[in-house]
Amino acid sequence: MAPTDPERAATRRRRLLWSGILAVAGLATLAVGLTIADGTAAWIEVAVAILLLLTSYAVQYVARRETLYADDERP
Repeated sequence: MAPTDPERAATRRRRLLWSGILAVAGLATLAVGLTIADGTAAWIEVAVAILLLLTSYAVQYVARRETLYADDERP
């Protein structure tokens, strides 16, 4: 069963919201890792920040891709 337009839009908005939350968390972790943390903790925080930012990008890519290539067959 194909999702309807409102369901598709809600899913896209939810994914973009999670993408934004992951991006903000990644940037905050990166800032802490580069300024406050010291030693091994700094490297771990920077690695986690990079993973969060890449995950954010992937979620955003999927959300936009599904919108761009949505089925044109609508009743």
